[in-house]
Amino acid sequence: MHICSAAGYTPTRVLDNAFFQQVAGLEPEWIKERTGMETRHIAAEGENTNTMGIKAVEALVPQLPFDAEEFDLIIGASYTPYDTIFSLAHAVQHHLDIPDIQVLNVSTACSSLLNALEVAEGYMAMGKSKRALVVSAEHNTAYAHFRDKASGHLWGDGAVALALSAEALTSKDHKVLSIKTGGAATAGKASQGVLLRPWDGGLFMPNGRDVFLHAISYMSSISKEILEDNGFTVNDLSAFIPHQANMRISRNVAKELDLPIEKLVSNVDRLGNTGNAGCGIAYAKIWESLPMDALVLMAVFGGGYSYGAMLCKVGG
Repeated sequence: MHICSAAGYTPTRVLDNAFFQQVAGLEPEWIKERTGMETRHIAAEGENTNTMGIKAVEALVPQLPFDAEEFDLIIGASYTPYDTIFSLAHAVQHHLDIPDIQVLNVSTACSSLLNALEVAEGYMAMGKSKRALVVSAEHNTAYAHFRDKASGHLWGDGAVALALSAEALTSKDHKVLSIKTGGAATAGKASQGVLLRPWDGGLFMPNGRDVFLHAISYMSSISKEILEDNGFTVNDLSAFIPHQANMRISRNVAKELDLPIEKLVSNVDRLGNTGNAGCGIAYAKIWESLPMDALVLMAVFGGGYSYGAMLCKVGG
């Protein structure tokens, strides 16, 4: 499977740390020190998971090396749906006006993007798809409580779209060398680490310390595993994109991997925690700047203690 193009979208409304001093009594410098966050982008009135996903797709279409009508599979990835029936994937299909193709959604917390890519890989391996579109979007602030001192300041909104092909179409396509995902719901406080209960409190992180420790452990181990399986070391990497949740987590994972900090890709300082879309948005941002033969590793971890990693090489 090859990734042909990538495009992200973030809303224009921005909240800085000073906002949370007003509503939650949190010092701006304390937030920055604890999370690395300085601002986050927030969906405006009328924006939602579906509209943000469509915005990412609109940015993607002009970059495609084929006609959008050739998509034969659309997969949406989100844990913050606007509509649980007319889903993100269906909204994108309707927007692109492509009738009678395979459409489905994946929801596995902050590993949803990699799980969606793995599903697309399976469809292509079975010969059921040749051109796939994966769209990830999160509207965290629809469920978050800004006055919640534990986690209200963490969340941002955004989306990303990735175009996939069963064969290479251009010399700059990124060949997916490997995707590995898993669930660790039996570990630690996985059942209470991060919660989104729309009818029972909204979005909360009541056990942040446990999430912090397991995120470092699982992202480090899955990264080492996927590199070793493919005959590479950390020294071979051009870029490492960890789940965009907290800069301290990212730096600790880099330390565990003995990764030079300049290879760490992050947007959490500007965007906050954009859920499963975060890594994809960061990936889309560096897409054009990656040189031929660059090796890129993405590692994710999320609520329910889902985790995963993807290894790609520019030009195959």
